[in-house]
This record gives sequence, structure tokens and C-alpha cells, in this order.
Amino acid sequence: MTATVRLTMAQAVVRYLCAQYTEIDGERVPLFAGVFGIFGHGNVTCLSEALEQVQDQLPTWRGQNEQSMALAAVGFAKAKLRRQIMIATSSVGPGATNMITAAGTAHANRLPLLLLAGDTFVNRLPDPVLQQVEHFGVPSTSVNDGFRAVSRYWDRIVHPAQILSSLPNALRVMLDPADCGPAFIGLPQDIQEIAYDYPARFFEEKTWTIPRPRPARDEVAAAVDMLKAAKTPLIISGGGVRYSGAGEALAEFAVKRGVPFTETIAGKGAVVHDHPAYTGAMGIEGTDASKVLAETADVVVAIGTRMQDFTTGSWTTFGPETKFININAARFDASKHFAQPVVGDALECLRELDEALGDWTCDPAQMARAQGLYAEWNKGLDAWQAPDNAPVPSYAQVIKVVNDHATEDDTMVTAAGGLPGETAKNWRVKAPNTYDLEFGFSCMGYEIAGGWGHAMAKVQADGTQKGVPIVLVGDGSYMMMNSDIYSTVLTGHKMIVVVCDNGGFGVINRLQTGMGVPGFNCLLKDSRLKDRANPLHVDFAAHARAMGAEARFVESLADLGEAMDWAQSTDRTTVLVIESDAYKWTDGGADWYVGVPEINERESIREARARQEALRDTQRRGV
Repeated sequence: MTATVRLTMAQAVVRYLCAQYTEIDGERVPLFAGVFGIFGHGNVTCLSEALEQVQDQLPTWRGQNEQSMALAAVGFAKAKLRRQIMIATSSVGPGATNMITAAGTAHANRLPLLLLAGDTFVNRLPDPVLQQVEHFGVPSTSVNDGFRAVSRYWDRIVHPAQILSSLPNALRVMLDPADCGPAFIGLPQDIQEIAYDYPARFFEEKTWTIPRPRPARDEVAAAVDMLKAAKTPLIISGGGVRYSGAGEALAEFAVKRGVPFTETIAGKGAVVHDHPAYTGAMGIEGTDASKVLAETADVVVAIGTRMQDFTTGSWTTFGPETKFININAARFDASKHFAQPVVGDALECLRELDEALGDWTCDPAQMARAQGLYAEWNKGLDAWQAPDNAPVPSYAQVIKVVNDHATEDDTMVTAAGGLPGETAKNWRVKAPNTYDLEFGFSCMGYEIAGGWGHAMAKVQADGTQKGVPIVLVGDGSYMMMNSDIYSTVLTGHKMIVVVCDNGGFGVINRLQTGMGVPGFNCLLKDSRLKDRANPLHVDFAAHARAMGAEARFVESLADLGEAMDWAQSTDRTTVLVIESDAYKWTDGGADWYVGVPEINERESIREARARQEALRDTQRRGV
């Protein structure tokens, strides 16, 4: 007779999650490092009861906002290179829908996140319950159905036995490099309480490993033939290189074969800034060196990237005859734009490609050209970053000082706004995997929340924190989501937050005015205000101190270095605030395809439309 354990559904979920393990650098650790939770009537009476019993094994961290706590889980997963996962749980209604944005962030970035939300009653006896959104023609629909569009795995448990298949399947998806993304499981209140006789073996400890699928021989052979025929090849390194742990192998391959490489936004940080084969970031927010190499490449080897428009310049960066070899764990990505697919793990594919190439190397002129272009770019970068007599510093100048005062163990964290492009160009990575730019979803508000997740990931076995996340955030994103400054003070996870105050949404104002529209509703001074000439200035330093952080307003660029040294020495999260220029941006990068009105009386908009039409004529056509 099969041994059974009688538990409520909620208790069984928690016990199963506690029994899952993984290996990181040869050490066996819990697969689920903890839970971010805000409790309400949908998860407080049953799920919280189960979590309370195991709090020393599976710690629960109290969030301040459901979206930000789930974003912190996303940052943690990225810091752990998808090898360890956090859970986020909410109640029904707005608590659940708040997490949809975080699910979208995890989905776009192919990152694992387990979401457990309360749900309405399956028996419908008390309907409509508090926070229930009623669908007149589909009574089984709840707000949790909104997660379907932003989840890799979605389920609603309507019988306690269903977790026997649902939980393993959720883990399968989150740990598969090809399918990796958020898993959502809705937990109706009346089903959480029900007891069921679960097979005891369901709760036996299991150690999961990340699969490393090897490529098909014929795909490798086809890729080899294309590379051997190439005269000006270029490698694009994506986030999949980092998650595969293939950064070192890629760097060695590039040097050995004489092929220069660039990085996507998600891939930046796989190697250090001054690697001899590296040419900087790729695409709209990339370097001119990478842009020139892409425009003249005859074969592009894209590794672990989904080739989004910021990488491809909306598919205007490459020549019409450029051929692609797409190495990716997901065939969906590997087959894009008529590429030769090589489907498999990035590290395994690189190894097999290297072996199959034999003694082939690229013409040394290609690497020499790349190194010359990159040296020229760095010379220009030095000029952009150099202090001047401007009353307000540029992003590039602020980033340079912060970068200089970061240690090799610190991780730069940023997301939407002007800082993505400016850090992609200006941040010089000192050690691998110390750069996190969330730009797959370009989620304003990720910065501080993601920093909390990174700070958690930096905690060592002895309880000390190795390095700090240095969060670079604009005033716009800070105003959207900042409460996890308080979270880090409460939990003791230190980060340094540098707030660059440029008076509103600076980079979108740049796009707006660049397309001929007068500044409107982006910068504070261009918004509908009581007193437009004197908009209220937020004292960000005082606000941060009110949440328990150390904080300082930095008067000038000359004072920022000393302020960074002070921030490194404090015992808690520290916030530095500095005014920055809303109009000065680092040059370089590819063009971007955006919508511009076809009919307009403004000459500036008609000119922008003409530029866009010329750009669109250069776009590659593909799928």
C-alpha cells in the first residue's frame, strides 16, 4: 500500500517546495531561496499558516507592494543566473493584479519566478466575495486569468490532487532554458483548506539540474560551413551566454578564432570592458564600433539572444546580404529572420562549434579593424565622461564617477528611462556578471526592487554580504516605486541608490522632441501644473531618510566621489541624490523604428517622418 501524508492543499504546496534543491558551483542549496509575501484574505488563513511552520527553512520576507516584491524576485533570479528561484504570493484582487507587471518583466527576460496568488471560491457559495471582479458570461474567470498572457506556465488548482502534476510541471518550465519564465498557480481559498492523502514520495527531496541540450550535428556542420566562408564575421553575445555560464568560453573562442564580439543589453557583463575581442554594446544603445561592424558583417553569430529591436536597430543595422547563425536553447529564437539555427545550450554549442572548426581562423584584419574601432570609441567615451564647467552634470559624467568608486563585487542595477542607454555605453564592467539592466520589459520601478533581490543574492553562507548593488535610478522611476528602500533597511540588505534627478521623464522627452513634437507632459516643466515656472522639488534625500536609509544630496559632480566613498562605508542602504542634465546624451548607436504621424502641419514632424521613411527603406524583411 502506498504511504500517504494527510495535509491541506496549502500545506502540501509548501512542503513540496521545501523539498526541492539545486546545485550552484558544486554546492547543494534549496531551489527556492525564500518567499516574498503580502498576506490578505486570499492567502493569510491557509497559505500563511503553512509558511509560518517552515519559516526557518523557507524564509518569508514581507514586501511593501506586490509588484515590487515580485520584481525583487526577478532581480534575485537574474543575480543567481536562473539557478535559484524566489516565490511571490499575494491575495486575490488588486494584490494579484499588482504582480502582473512583474510577471511580464520575468517573461520578457526569460527569468524564473513562481507566483502563488489567492483566488476566489470554486464552490461560489459566497460570491461575489471582496475584491472579486465578476464576469457575467464566464463565472469561472477571475483576475488571475490576466496572468495567462505573461506566464510561461499557468494553472488554477480546483482540486487538491492537482498539485501532484501542477507543481512539477511549473518547475520543469522554470528550469528549462528554452521555456524559462514565470509560472503562475492560482490557489482558490476553499481548496487551500481541504485535506488530502498525498503520496509520501511526492515530498521526497529532489535535486534539480539545469539541462544542457547539445545541438544537432547537421546544424553545427551548416554553421561551420557558413563561418569558414565568412570574411567579416561578428558575434553577438546575449543573455543566454550569461545564464549558460558560457562567458569565458565565448571570450576564448573569439580570441582563438579571431572573431570580434559585441553584447546585447541582457548579455552585457559576460566579459569585462577591456577584453581584447570585445567591441562594446550592440544596437540602438550600443557603441559606434559595434554598429560599424554589424553593418559590414557578412555572417553574424547570435548567441543566446532573442534579437529584439534595441539589438537590431529595428532590423536596420545589418546589410541586406548578411547571414545569421542563431545559437539558442529555444528553437523559436534560433529560427528568427531566416537564420541557420543551432539549437542547444550556449556553452555546449560553442564547444562543438569550436571543435568542428578545426584550424580555421578569421582573417586577422577583421579583429585588427574591430580593435581600432573600439579604441576610437573609448577615446570618445573618455571625452564624454570628462568633467567640464557645466552647471549640471550629464549622465555619462555621473556614471563615470560611480563606476570608478564601485568595487569588483558590486553590481550595477538599472532599468527604464535614460540610464539604460547611458549605462550600456558608459558603464565599464570590472568583473563578469556585475551588470543588470532590465530592458527586456523596460519596467520603470524595477531598479530599487531589483536591487533588493540582488542584495539578497549577495548574502554569503556566513551571513555577510559580498559587495552591494549600486542602483542607478532616475527621478521618474524613483517616484513610481521606491518603498523597497524601506524593505532593505528592515531586512539588513544594503544597497547604494544613486538618484539622477533630471526633472521628469528625460529620455522619453528626448524621443518626443526628436520626432518633432514640442516637449509635452514628459518633463515636469512641460506638464500641466499649478505653477509651471516653479514646480515643487522633491527632496529625495529627506524622503529616503524618512524610510530609515542614510542619504545625502550631492551638490556637484566634484563631490560625488567622496559621497560614493561614504556610501560604501555605511551599515545600511544609502541614497545619493544628484541633479543631472535632461538634454545631454552620449552619442552613438543604431536608429530606431517608431511611429511618426503621416499627416501633420508642423515642419519638424514632417521632417521626422521623412527620416523615418528613409530608415524603413533600410529594414530587413523577415520573421
